[in-house]
Amino acid sequence: MGNTRRVLVRSSERQKYALTSDEDSADFWGFAHEAEGLFTPLPEGDGTRRVRLAKCLPKGGLQKSVDHIGSRRAVAGNAWLDLLDADGATMGSYFVNEVTVIDVKPSICGAGLVDLTMTLWCEAALPGADLVWDLVRKGHLSRTGMWCELACEDKRAWLSVALQSSQYRRRGKPASSAGQVFTVDGRRIVDRDSFYCAIGEAINGPGGYFGWNLDALEDCLRGGWGATTPFSLHWDFSAESRARLVECVPTARGDVSLFDLFLEIFEGRGVSVILR
Repeated sequence: MGNTRRVLVRSSERQKYALTSDEDSADFWGFAHEAEGLFTPLPEGDGTRRVRLAKCLPKGGLQKSVDHIGSRRAVAGNAWLDLLDADGATMGSYFVNEVTVIDVKPSICGAGLVDLTMTLWCEAALPGADLVWDLVRKGHLSRTGMWCELACEDKRAWLSVALQSSQYRRRGKPASSAGQVFTVDGRRIVDRDSFYCAIGEAINGPGGYFGWNLDALEDCLRGGWGATTPFSLHWDFSAESRARLVECVPTARGDVSLFDLFLEIFEGRGVSVILR
């Protein structure tokens, strides 16, 4: 279901990112205002991203790596890259591997800040996700159906942010009690990812998460993700969804259409699905 640390960090400059060593949570590596290159397509070959942290004030293990650019000691190691809201609270986090500092230059903003270039591994940061994170940060992810016009690959980025930010966006809000009724609009469901966008929104509101693959959907139905079984799901315009979700999924009983498999998963977990 993803690894997301939840910590509270603050910066008077309202930085957007923070880095902390994975090996030692007390080893804080510093803030950065931008992380250019993080949300680009994975390069072919070894998959290493080249990321430029703008307006960065390196600390701890990261500063030690800055002092040894060009040597083996420039490898800082693995870390958590936190995405921060305007108050410095962590909205979500990415695990980044083999952070290695390769260049550092003074920032035009001065005040001891630098623009720091590093290489790292991070498959979870999908292209387009930065735009969704900006909506979360600014509080603009507030309307239903904002995902509907996205391209297929951008829906995947939308879902990745919905997952990573789910605890942040639901903080302090208890899961719905058993017996609730949720409604999903079948007209918006045209493929697998749009189903997950729609069900997440139906249960947890705009930008909500309730799975982004079959295993994750089953995990959500076990509780703790905004809905408690048993509950009822009213699937409006279900005939349109059935006509589109025709992808065949191999099961122990043979191939099953994606639409019918969704129904089986729901009903097997105590969800009463009303097709309308």
